[in-house]
Amino acid sequence: MSEPKFRVAMLFAGDPRTRNTLKLEDTRLADIAKALRAVDLEVEPAVYADEAADDVRAQLMRVDGVLVWVDPVRSDGNRARLDPLLRDVANHGVFVSAHPDLILKMGTKEVLYQTRNMGWGSDTRLYRSFEQFRVELPKCLAEGRARVLKQYRGNGGIGVWKVEALDPRNPSRVRVRHAQRGSHEYEASLDEFLARCVQYFEGDGRIVDQAYQPRLVDGIVRCYLVGDRVAGFGEQLVNALYPAAPGASPADAPLPGPRLYYPATRPDFQKLKNRLESEWLPQMCRLLAIDPAELPVIWDADFLYGPKTAAGEDTYVLCEINISAVYPFPDEALAPLAERTLRQLRAR
Repeated sequence: MSEPKFRVAMLFAGDPRTRNTLKLEDTRLADIAKALRAVDLEVEPAVYADEAADDVRAQLMRVDGVLVWVDPVRSDGNRARLDPLLRDVANHGVFVSAHPDLILKMGTKEVLYQTRNMGWGSDTRLYRSFEQFRVELPKCLAEGRARVLKQYRGNGGIGVWKVEALDPRNPSRVRVRHAQRGSHEYEASLDEFLARCVQYFEGDGRIVDQAYQPRLVDGIVRCYLVGDRVAGFGEQLVNALYPAAPGASPADAPLPGPRLYYPATRPDFQKLKNRLESEWLPQMCRLLAIDPAELPVIWDADFLYGPKTAAGEDTYVLCEINISAVYPFPDEALAPLAERTLRQLRAR
């Protein structure tokens, strides 16, 4: 007797009017759908918008699993209504990747603070209230190092700021730069900047504060993972937070370079891959009480270059973990993603 086919919904934000007509072949997720079908899964689109939440829930209750691509911050809203919906369908036995509870454990900026003492960690602080932020940030800036402030949940550089005191002895004026594309470096009073950050403490909001890494100019390395194994790499000059060249206008900082994709076999990233898989990932799972079997079918960990060792070797500092809407990624990750999805459905 042949095994029954599993049904998988691929959920992404879109126009709810297209829910009944949109084909996955006409979306950016077409290759993922093809890979899922190659392992004999039935795949269907699930177009999400808050006003269609009830219809989406009804659809998801009829499938065996749902893979989710919805950013935490979008021009048309956030995940405040979606996450409870996904928890509900998961409680009814539907496989959800990534589960909202897992996002809260490892997919917010707070993971940088919780894992600050691991090998990928750096000087990181956490401000849980605006009052704490108002009192402690000036003391931090008085230490003389530039800081990178990150809102609790976000994407696309939204709510990520580089901040440094013009005079650490009196940090009443600061130089700031927002990482969102199109932003420019400017100077402001510290009080003005603090007032701008009030919004990041709304609801369960908070701010994570990392020391700025001077080797940001060397780019960022993105490790794409399927479960607990690296399935490919990305590399990009992400220069939204580093300044313009000496003598140039602060508005003339270079644009980000293209993101390049590589298979997991790239030779010069093997030390990073091995350390991530064998040391850092198991340590993170223990620290955050995560069952490795619950890790998403696709996610990524972004690394900045830290100081070189005495022997001239690279070190790496965790910049963020993304699990809400990881795309694009190397083609080499497609088959492992599909195979892990099938295994998860069988296991349930």
